[in-house]
Amino acid sequence: MPVLPIRMIGDPVLRTPSTVVPLDTATPERRIQQLIQDMEATNKDAGGIGIAAPQVGVNLRIFTWDVEGHRGAVINPELQLMGEPVFVPRQTPTEEDAILREGCLSVRGGIYGPVKRHPHVILTGYDRAGEPLRIEADGLLAACFQHELDHLDGKLFLDRLEGDHRKTAMRALREGNPA
Repeated sequence: MPVLPIRMIGDPVLRTPSTVVPLDTATPERRIQQLIQDMEATNKDAGGIGIAAPQVGVNLRIFTWDVEGHRGAVINPELQLMGEPVFVPRQTPTEEDAILREGCLSVRGGIYGPVKRHPHVILTGYDRAGEPLRIEADGLLAACFQHELDHLDGKLFLDRLEGDHRKTAMRALREGNPA
């Protein structure tokens, strides 16, 4: 399983909505299964909790995750979003910060920021074997699913930052300094 190069902000593939994976047979093609394995290896190597196919230069609707003991991959994902978007609370709040600050493997430089996400989601799609998949998630896993689906729609977490958080992140991005 080779580790793939991660595309960085500025690469057009990160801003292009992804293409649906054709699932004409019961089992996805070997190349799709290999891509999923390579994405998992890449995510692990980078220390991420999720990675979407566009982040490795492939414009297909696939993402993988490895969050707090929950690991998997989904092809052609859809999300049912529940509850009003809120800042995601940290599992173990620190004195400085009780909310999760998202980052991204495609946005280097220590740029993080709070993003409002729906607190509960239902993920549907197909697993690596082409079987229907349905997962209910909340907290960090729900935020991860929303973050990765954003990638498939050509969006980055930076697009969801608000107010001073957005200004600080964009300034850090321009200057190449952590936010």
